[in-house]
Parts: sequence; C-alpha cells; structure tokens
Amino acid sequence: MSAISPSVSSARRESFSISVVSRAELSGCAPWTSTFADQRKDYRYYEILDDTLGDDFEYRYFAIVDNNGRVRAIQPFFLVDQDILEGLGAERIRWISLIRRFYPRFLKLRTLMVGCSAGEAHLAATENMPVDTVAETLSNGIIQQARSLNAQLIVLKEFPSRYRRVLHCFLQCGFVRAPSMPMTMLDIRYDDFDAYMIKALKSSTRKKLRKNLDATASVSDIRMSVTDDATSFVDEIYPLYLQVFERSRMRFEKLTKNFFRQLGQRMNDKVRFFAWRRGNVLVAFSLCMVQGDSLYAEYVGFDYTVALDLHLYHYVVRDMISWGISRGYKWFRSSGLNYDPKLHMGHRLDPIDLYVRHTSTLANAIFRLALPWIVPVRYDATLKLFPNYKELW
Repeated sequence: MSAISPSVSSARRESFSISVVSRAELSGCAPWTSTFADQRKDYRYYEILDDTLGDDFEYRYFAIVDNNGRVRAIQPFFLVDQDILEGLGAERIRWISLIRRFYPRFLKLRTLMVGCSAGEAHLAATENMPVDTVAETLSNGIIQQARSLNAQLIVLKEFPSRYRRVLHCFLQCGFVRAPSMPMTMLDIRYDDFDAYMIKALKSSTRKKLRKNLDATASVSDIRMSVTDDATSFVDEIYPLYLQVFERSRMRFEKLTKNFFRQLGQRMNDKVRFFAWRRGNVLVAFSLCMVQGDSLYAEYVGFDYTVALDLHLYHYVVRDMISWGISRGYKWFRSSGLNYDPKLHMGHRLDPIDLYVRHTSTLANAIFRLALPWIVPVRYDATLKLFPNYKELW
C-alpha cells in the first residue's frame, strides 16, 4: 500500500463545510489562484468566463472551509435557467411544445451547475485538499446550498469519466449519473499526417479524405497562420464562430467577442488561434488549447459561403494535426458534436458525465428514472458506431 502524505491524511481527519462566495471575495485568495493549475483551463479561464459571459450565467464559487474558518479550496459553479429537454430535438418533444404554449417555463428549471460553462469540469483539489475530500464536502452541503439559492436542480456538469469513483458519494446522496455528449481523442503519434493516414485509416476513408484535401489544394491562395493572441483580428473571427453556432442543433454557451479577445491577452501560454485566409479574407479559424502532450480543439468558425465547396473542415483538421505532430503532441482532442467525420478519422470517444439531482425528494424520485431517457446521447446514431460507445454509460 502506498504511503499517504501527512498533509493529505490530516485533511481527511478534519471536517469541512462549504459556503458561497462572490468573485470579489476571491481577491487575494491563494487557494483560488492555484485552482486547476494542472489543467489547461485554470482559474484564469473561469475569470474570463465570469467577465465575458456574465449576462447568460450567474457565476458563484463554493469556498471549502475547514473548522478553523480557513479557506482550503475554491470550486466554481454557476446558476442558469435550464431547459432539461434541450438537445432532444423538436420531433421528440412536440407534446412539450404544446404544454409550453400555456406554461412557458414547463420543465425549465433554475439550476445550480458545478463546473465550467464552456468546457468540461474538474474538482478543485489542491496539494493539501485531496479530490475525494472535495467531493465528499460538496456532496454533504450542496443540496442545502441549492435550496438557499432557489435552485430546483443541481447538475455536476461534464466531469470526465475518471472521476466516477470519486463522485460515487453523490450517487449515495440521491444523484443520478448520465452521459453528456462526449469529447473525442485521436492518437497522433506518427511521423507526419501522411503516416497517420496510411497506418490509422481504412483505405476507403483514406481515399475520400485525399479527394477532399485535393479539392482544397487546388485553391493555391489558402494559407494558415498560428498565434497566441487574436486581438488584432477578433472582428473577423467572431462572425465565423457565429455561423457555426447558428447551425448547431445543440447549444449551451454562446461566446462573446470579448471572450476571444481576453483569452489571448490573459492566457497566451495555453491558447493557440489557427487562422486560414484565402487571399486577404479569413475563411476559417480554430481556437485550440494546449496541455501536456495534448492539443485540444475547442471552437471553430467557418465562412459557409465557401467552406462546403472547399471541404474546409478536413483541410483545417489536417493542418491542426500536422502542426501538433510537428511539435511533439501525442493526442489531438476535440470537444463534442460533429461526430461523423471524427468516427471515420479514427477518434475514440472520451466520456464526460452529468450528475443530476432535484432538490425535492419526491420530484427527484421521478427524475432519477427519467434522466437516462432524456439525454441526447441515447438518440445519437453516430455515437453508437464508435467502438467504445459502451464506456459512455
């Protein structure tokens, strides 16, 4: 059995509680500035979301406090009015639409979400505050806190599947776990993109991909650039982001122009903006983040007046993977949705989970039965074709 450090053992013997604090109260709080230090989306990312998406979400923070009143960790959360049937599609909730003609807020609940409003979530463990203690402390106090904030629903939003053991304490408190739309991951440990295509792709996929890339290659004036700050061309990026956002069937956060600007100015050690220009016109961009041996594709934008004809999706993915390979990254990770091309390019699903509970004991009994049947993952036919689909559940 491995030894447990004295600081961790001590933390487990102490008792802790949670209280709600505002962003202003975090000023000068040392545990906050070390929050998620091992993640690409560290405390700065959450502050940027607070500063730029505050009109859509009410951002708050749980201070995990020891019995001496000392703050030991900070766990971000936010409040939002959530349509719990979001993403199922109009064809599956037609009867709900009829009810909402008379009761507009039917199944739209004020929700406390632990996690990140733009990305997957993590528990705010520290060197002296182990992850299981953070989970247990949150699970013990979160229902009371939600009721005090007039939240009817509590959601642990999009926690990677590796947290399942640690978050089991929430299941013991009446929460139910269900899969969210997963991220994906692609092994890019190859000498170059051609080697990846030869060794990782089926011949039919390789032939189709080459055909798409050849269509774009004939347009000789497309060029790629990479920078860590997009301030100078954010006015060009944002309309392309909106084109993709408006075409998406599933939406949650809507980023602002200032989000892209602040990200480059405050997190340029973690951020990479890829831009593709045709002549002097921006036709595509991708916001990526880097962490360890992985390149993460977070958000994309396309000019759809030319993107489909030029097969720009495959072109930009090829360029990002090639860039990652050339700089020694081993994994190309992508946010959810647009699964069909990822399936054919050899991605594997990277599961993320929701943990959900209604604050009413009676309503929660019904909700526990219903939740696994109303998550969009269940009805996405493409996801079921991935070899590790069962890992989502």
